[in-house]
Amino acid sequence: MSGQNASAKNCTFYPSAAAAEQAGFRPCLLCRPELAPGNARIDAVGRLAAAVAKRIEAGALLEQRFEDLAAELGVSARHLRRAVQQEFGVSPIKLLQTHRLLLAKQLLRETTLSMADVAYASGFSSLRRFNALFQARYRLQPTQIRHSAPALQKSQETQDYIVCEVAYRPPLDWSALLGYLAGRAIAGIETVTAKSYGRTVRLGQQRGWLTAVPISDRCGLKVTLSLALVPVLPLALAQVKTLFDLAAEPQQIAAHLGELALSHPGLRVPGAFDGFETAVRTILGQQVSVKSANTLMNRFVQCLGEPLETPFATLTHLMPTAQQVAEVDASAIAALGIVKTRARAILALAEAIAQGRVMLKPGGNIEQTVAQLQALPGIGPWTAQYIAMRVLGDPDVFLHSDLGIRQALGETNSKQILAIAAQWQPWRSYATLHLWKSLERRESPQSKSVPV
Repeated sequence: MSGQNASAKNCTFYPSAAAAEQAGFRPCLLCRPELAPGNARIDAVGRLAAAVAKRIEAGALLEQRFEDLAAELGVSARHLRRAVQQEFGVSPIKLLQTHRLLLAKQLLRETTLSMADVAYASGFSSLRRFNALFQARYRLQPTQIRHSAPALQKSQETQDYIVCEVAYRPPLDWSALLGYLAGRAIAGIETVTAKSYGRTVRLGQQRGWLTAVPISDRCGLKVTLSLALVPVLPLALAQVKTLFDLAAEPQQIAAHLGELALSHPGLRVPGAFDGFETAVRTILGQQVSVKSANTLMNRFVQCLGEPLETPFATLTHLMPTAQQVAEVDASAIAALGIVKTRARAILALAEAIAQGRVMLKPGGNIEQTVAQLQALPGIGPWTAQYIAMRVLGDPDVFLHSDLGIRQALGETNSKQILAIAAQWQPWRSYATLHLWKSLERRESPQSKSVPV
């Protein structure tokens, strides 16, 4: 629609791309709807539906029944279908198909992957099914999308990586995000520069690496991934979005936080690319400085991690899985200089994840998972809540007992602190980051007040 006619009265609005497709529309070839950020809902139904969308985006239904996904989220399959229909205007299967088609459209435009590789990377079980659904929904052949795309460099055909784009809603305080991650970067697994982030990746049986840098002329990140990650591309991109909190709606959050958010518009809550990795790092950070926690985590990875060859001298290891750590004796972990209580906590966490008793995934049942974490030895309320904030993606965590929060507010009484924080609901996780940031401005970089 031309700009002069694009007033609201001339437009029809749909709750999702899938709903628009169901009404007979196909995605615009110019505005790239496949790059739109995800949803960040705060009401109960919306958050549940957004959790389903995140899981679908991450490939949850490739090898998992919808009923099992509902059980993970702590609701019935019927209720989950109703929540998705109410929020997005379509059934979960329609949402799944739309996501796969939009990812395929993106890969057709941005990569030189073969049609078969595009189909499989997008989650289709066969090229025939991919072609049929693409034609039915878009009334185009996949080859027409590729032919209409900007010319790709011939050199891409011999490269051992692919490049994709993920979008976000502005503003994004990229430097603050990188600063937080840089201070906690795990040697051998992560590398952070002034403008870029890189890491090794283990997703299922696939092993590889990725990097992310901002795109100068639009609100997006350029994500470069090794070809080995193509079979798990949906999950890899979903994890990138989770790590950088790209589904956030910063203007809505800032409006609610008021003066607290003025100094750092676009401040995000750093997520977790690997939930177990972040949880272990959190346990090691209990009651020690960030620097000391980094030293312990680096020893942990060098001892138990798996070596990996990459094009980067700083990316050399993969994080050990929970299953691998569960088979290690606590004394071997303690021998790395880790306090015995924390060694036992790490082992207990690994065993709980390996046995399926605890699931560290965004959008899960937060209250249940926090309770399960606190039932493990060596994991208290602060640690469980911090994991909920970064790993589970809870936007409303407030660490009222945290020393840095108390110093930032100039208050020590827990009831008074919670009363102050009530005004920031349901975005108290973002308030927590803003308070820590305000403390950084007042104190030296070596301050121990900003934890973990």
